[in-house]
Amino acid sequence: MTHETPIRVDHTGIAVDSISDAESVLFAFGCRKLIEESVEGRFRWAHYDFGRNASRLELIAPEAEDTFLTDYLDEHGPGLHHVTLEVADIDAVATAIEAAGLDVVEYREYDDWTEAFVPPSNPTGALFQLFEYHEGYDEGRPAAEKLYVDGTRLGER
Repeated sequence: MTHETPIRVDHTGIAVDSISDAESVLFAFGCRKLIEESVEGRFRWAHYDFGRNASRLELIAPEAEDTFLTDYLDEHGPGLHHVTLEVADIDAVATAIEAAGLDVVEYREYDDWTEAFVPPSNPTGALFQLFEYHEGYDEGRPAAEKLYVDGTRLGER
């Protein structure tokens, strides 16, 4: 099964012990910091880009003692963690992925987004996060230029 749903790389996630310690590397590459947020006190994420409306990187660091991220860092240390693909229709993409014989796990719907994961047990060895922004995602957050790859979410096109 194929689909015609628009997809793009939203960001590549890098697991670190401390955002403030690690971001100096990204600043040395010429990145600018776009946004930083906490997720329920469990972990923090920050997005960076190169000022070209694409090529975004994310640093993710634990805030709590016992989370998926602390487990990951204990086992693997800092490094590449995931690739997030923004999708315009997560259900269509998940159906096509499963039809191709791959697993889609941890499907979760929130008010502002829906996410699911293709685990690293796939032939690439990479963890893929499928991410569909919902219409209200940008409410109360920085300007759309800082949230979305080119200032708009795929569903707006």
